Amino acid sequence: MQIWAGLGNPGASYALHRHNVGFMAADVIAAAHGFSAPKKAFRSELREGRIGKQRILLLKPQMFMNRSGEAVAEALRFYKLDLDALTVFHDELDLAPMKVKVKVGGGTAGHNGLRSIDAHLGPEFRRVRIGIGHPGPGQQEKVTPHVLGNYSKVEMEPLADLLAAIAAEAEWLAEGDDPRFMSEVARRMHDE
Repeated sequence: MQIWAGLGNPGASYALHRHNVGFMAADVIAAAHGFSAPKKAFRSELREGRIGKQRILLLKPQMFMNRSGEAVAEALRFYKLDLDALTVFHDELDLAPMKVKVKVGGGTAGHNGLRSIDAHLGPEFRRVRIGIGHPGPGQQEKVTPHVLGNYSKVEMEPLADLLAAIAAEAEWLAEGDDPRFMSEVARRMHDE
């Protein structure tokens, strides 16, 4: 069994924020793969399903981003899973918009959700980094409004394509073939 956690802030007012792209990815994966209806568990919205041969629990912590590690840690402990069973989907400032990279471990780069998970579990978990781009060098004061801003109208179609590509190629992630997942998502985005 694997736990896939999408990071975001709960509530309708945050739904289209760039910071909530982890929630968006979880929702599209659940829909594409016929996961169960959401139920409440571990202070999260939890859906169960299978991708390929793998049983996946999709978790959307329903507390603010800076406390999401509490929910993720609860779920891992309950199922007696090690950190290698965890995949976290999150927004990434230092990656071009609509790009996806996967890595295990690393720093938090100021991301409050990653910082919270790291504090509760340590850094050695798999991250699916979904690029939102950076407002630019010397633009530090614009970072928070960018991250906590809604996707623009012109971004909505590429975003939908990206989330669909992530869901369509999720079986590679489930099987642990991160390079193939990244190359197939990139191929789909290039073909759009």
